[in-house]
Amino acid sequence: MLDARIYRAALVPVLLAVIVCAFSLQDRPAPITTTLAPDAFSGPRAASELAGLADAFPRRRAGDAADAALAGRVAGAFRGMEPAYEVSTPSFRGETIDGKRTLTTVLARQVGAPGPELVVVAHRDAAARGAKAELSGTAVMLELARVVAGGRLRRTVTFVSTSGGSGGAAGARDLVRRLGGPIDAVLVLGDMAAGDRRSFALGWSDGSQRTPTRLRRTVEEAVRQELGRRAAEPSGFTQWTRLAFPGTPGEQGPLVAAGLRAVLLSASGERPPPADAAVPGGRLEDFGRATLRSVVALDEGRDLQDGAHRDVVTLRKVLPAWAVRLLVGALLLAPLLVTIDGFARVRRRRLPVTPWLGWIATAAAPLVLAAAFVTVVGLTGLLTATPPSPVPAGAIPIDGAGRATLIAAGLVVVLGVVARPVLLRALGGRPRLEGPGAGAALLMAWCLLALAMWLVNPFAAAFMAPAAHLWLLVAAPGVRLRRALALALVALSLVPFGLAAVVLARQFGLDPLQLVWSVTLWVAGGHIGPVAWLFWSLAAGCVAAAAVLAWRTPPRPAVEERPVTVRGPLSYAGPGSLGGTESALRR
Repeated sequence: MLDARIYRAALVPVLLAVIVCAFSLQDRPAPITTTLAPDAFSGPRAASELAGLADAFPRRRAGDAADAALAGRVAGAFRGMEPAYEVSTPSFRGETIDGKRTLTTVLARQVGAPGPELVVVAHRDAAARGAKAELSGTAVMLELARVVAGGRLRRTVTFVSTSGGSGGAAGARDLVRRLGGPIDAVLVLGDMAAGDRRSFALGWSDGSQRTPTRLRRTVEEAVRQELGRRAAEPSGFTQWTRLAFPGTPGEQGPLVAAGLRAVLLSASGERPPPADAAVPGGRLEDFGRATLRSVVALDEGRDLQDGAHRDVVTLRKVLPAWAVRLLVGALLLAPLLVTIDGFARVRRRRLPVTPWLGWIATAAAPLVLAAAFVTVVGLTGLLTATPPSPVPAGAIPIDGAGRATLIAAGLVVVLGVVARPVLLRALGGRPRLEGPGAGAALLMAWCLLALAMWLVNPFAAAFMAPAAHLWLLVAAPGVRLRRALALALVALSLVPFGLAAVVLARQFGLDPLQLVWSVTLWVAGGHIGPVAWLFWSLAAGCVAAAAVLAWRTPPRPAVEERPVTVRGPLSYAGPGSLGGTESALRR
């Protein structure tokens, strides 16, 4: 059933795609720089501002009285600057780490020349008491506003103090609909001193895109000139994984997902600093000067023409997203063509295929039911909080409701497995997965899922490509493998997903239990929507079918060897006895 000639011929486009990708590599865009030294930024004044805010508001959970009072103080600071900014303080209901709360956003706008605007954002809330370093972005923003007051920038600039940045980015989500007019760049300020991460200019998104490379390099170059530190580019596999499974706890996430050019500047990366982290005054001044240098460079430079993208930076070169799509599509072409040919052969022999599709669907049913249950729990508000964006590790601990939800979801999976035979009969499936039709159904389901994912997100489809190739040997009835080898091939096809889980856990600082809890929150909050969890549940059903087929791989049939003889059952069976010689043909 496996036509090796079709498979070999379909691998030729892979070589062509690799060549095209090699020639598609581009140089990284140059950063926007400025020759103006940011001497006007006062580090001691910013440090004094930070100390005063941290002492006055040591506990400031998003939406509580202290957070609202701090918003009023920040708004008063903007109004007290000369000349005063246009200040507004709208309120809204947003999802935080404590559930739905009334949050206040402070916007201070200074009108400049017509054209795309610049926006500087910093959140003021914190999950833990103290968290002085997490308030450093607000102190730097206030000092930056004092420096540029009075029309020292050519562009219109808006300073924004948000709440909800400790988890869920509610303020940033609300800001998307409040910003009017064209926006050239959004600079999100996080930890301005305490951390020591090498990746301090981040552009990951809640969607499947990331910040333009030029904007990130502009901020990185400003930090390099002030601190003498070069930013470390994440590895190619890390970038690939973050684009395949998007999400970030940083406030730039919803902004980039909405199509804005936003970048997070934080010494701690996208994770918040520890609550007891010290804030060195010298580091605060260095990062503050780097912020001012970035804003001045963006103000003096040309408009950023490139928007959010899916490009991958590797070996100091940029691999465009269209080349990635071409390469992944070429990798999926061979198993897809072989699967179509095998499916046609199975249908010509009138072998059943639909029952095995029902088998895969019922194998996915327990996960579908569990995800639907978690979604309902999130909608009903039984969990303490279900933000629509990923939250930092530990921001929402596993309380009694969380443990009950995890246990109940596990019970739903068990009940789904127990009730699976009834559902299987209802769908017309067969309990035992075997035969050519089963293999054809598995390959067809997996290839169609991979093709659908390739149309939406080629980075995620690349994780499905190894299984599409390896399962040809497992599912093809004409190929006989030992059980151990077949199971090893199935396990090998899942290695990319395991590596992706490790990368995401390290990026977010999650242990295995926290990773499970985070995925539960992502489903309950809608970050992983119904279409996504239904898709991956069907993919898990395919994995179960592949494992069963590998386990039930029939042994190679024994062939009875018979001695070669020229005698028939009763008489001589030499040449001419059955006709075919010249004399026999003449007769």
